[in-house]
Amino acid sequence: MGNKINLTPKHLLLVLTIVLIWGVNFVAVYIGLQSFSPFLLSALRFGFSALPWVFFMPRPKAPLRLIFYYGLLNFALQFGLIFTGIKLGISPGLASLILQIQVFFSMGLAFLFYHDRPSNFKIACSLVSFIGIGIVGYHLNAGSTLLGLILMLLAAFSWSAGNIFTKKIHSESPLALVVWGNLVAFPVMALVSFFFDGPVVILSSLQQVSWPAIAAVFYIVYFSTHIGYGAWAFLMKSYSTSAVVPFTLLVPVVGFISSALYLGEEIQSWKFLASLFILGGLIIGLLEKEVRALITGLRARL
Repeated sequence: MGNKINLTPKHLLLVLTIVLIWGVNFVAVYIGLQSFSPFLLSALRFGFSALPWVFFMPRPKAPLRLIFYYGLLNFALQFGLIFTGIKLGISPGLASLILQIQVFFSMGLAFLFYHDRPSNFKIACSLVSFIGIGIVGYHLNAGSTLLGLILMLLAAFSWSAGNIFTKKIHSESPLALVVWGNLVAFPVMALVSFFFDGPVVILSSLQQVSWPAIAAVFYIVYFSTHIGYGAWAFLMKSYSTSAVVPFTLLVPVVGFISSALYLGEEIQSWKFLASLFILGGLIIGLLEKEVRALITGLRARL
C-alpha cells in the first residue's frame, strides 16, 4: 500500500471525478461567501462534515496529536485561508490555480524533514512556476486582492504540510480520517468566527440565508469534503504521492471553466500567461525523467 505507481482504470476515473468536484467547489465557495463570512462558512463546513458522522466512524489509529495537526493544517488553516482569500477578491479560477504551488511547497518540506533534496532541474521548474505567481501579483490591485494572493499561497503551504500527516496516519476508513479531521477544525473555526464575526452577525447570516447558499454548503460538505477528500485519502494511501498528486494540476482547468460558465469570470490574456508559467513549470518538473531522456536523445542525434 502507498507505493503503487500506475492507477487502475477504476481509480483513474475516481481521481478525475475528484478533480471535477474540487474544480467546481471554488464556485460553490464563492456562492456561499455571498451569505456567510469566510470564518462562519468554514465553521459550517467543518461542523456538518464532522457531525453526526463522527459518532459512527472509528477514530483513526494514530496519536491524537497527529490527527490534530492533520485537521488543523488540512482543514482549519487551509480552508480558512482559501475562503478569506476569495472573499478579499481572488477569483475562484485564480484561487484554484495558485493552490497548485503546493506541489513545490511539498518538495521543500520533504527536503526539510526528510532530507530529500530536489534536483536542480526541479528547482529551476519551481522558479518558472513562481514567475506565473509574479504575473498574478503584478495584475492585482495593491489592496485586498494582493492580500488575498498571499493568503492563497499560505493555504497552498498549509495543504502541503497537511499531506505529510495524511501519509503518517493509519485509518481503516479514509472517510473516517476526513470526518475526524473536520472535528478538529470545527471548534477552532467556530471560535474564530465568534470572536471576529460576533454573535449578532452569525445569527443574522443564519436567519437570512439564501437557497443558493444552502446548496453551496451542501456541495462543499458532502461532495468536496466527504466524497472528494475521502477518495483522495484512499488514493494517497494506495499509491505513491507522485502517482496521485499530479492530477491536481487539472483542478485549475475545471476551476476556470466552471467560474467562466457560472460566474462569468473573464479569462484575460495575463491569466492565460500566468497559467502557462505555473502549470508549465509544474508539469515539466513532474516529467523530469522523460524530459532528460528526450534531451539526451536529441544530443545523441546531433
